Amino acid sequence: MTFALRPARLEDVTELEALIAVSARTLLAPWYSPAQIDAAIGSVFAVDTQLFDDGTYFVVAEGATMSGCGGWSRRKTLFGAGRGHTSDAESALDPARDPARIRAFFVHPAYARRGIGAALMRHCQQAASDAGFRTMELVATLAGQPLYAAFGFAAVEHLKIPLGGTLTMPVVRMSKHIAVP
Repeated sequence: MTFALRPARLEDVTELEALIAVSARTLLAPWYSPAQIDAAIGSVFAVDTQLFDDGTYFVVAEGATMSGCGGWSRRKTLFGAGRGHTSDAESALDPARDPARIRAFFVHPAYARRGIGAALMRHCQQAASDAGFRTMELVATLAGQPLYAAFGFAAVEHLKIPLGGTLTMPVVRMSKHIAVP
């Protein structure tokens, strides 16, 4: 498969939101209920434009078709939209002691299992390493956990993200060491 990886731009937000929704509703359906997925779209599964400003969020496209997205962050926020973050969540991490964050990986169902997530992971891991980070962490969906484990991430903690009312979403916080150039 031939695809291009490029930095995300503000004009991509609407298409990214649609990609995230179709990816979540289709690829996460075996692990989560429709109510959980719907409650997570737009909050837990969302676009964080701070990553665009930082140059750390990417779009994968095959021709004009957006087939995937994902990024990494040097900020404290682990997941979710940038709207409503506290200034502490937006503050920069120290690469000497804090882990970089892997953020918001989504693949269009028509392009699943074609190496898009792996290409994004390799790109993000290299960029975080180039920025001096020694470790990375993320919050994985149950569906995403095997991809991250294949890249050497280990489960650190099992969590339930509150989605409103009594609804929660089980996820796994994962971590790994990376090489620094």
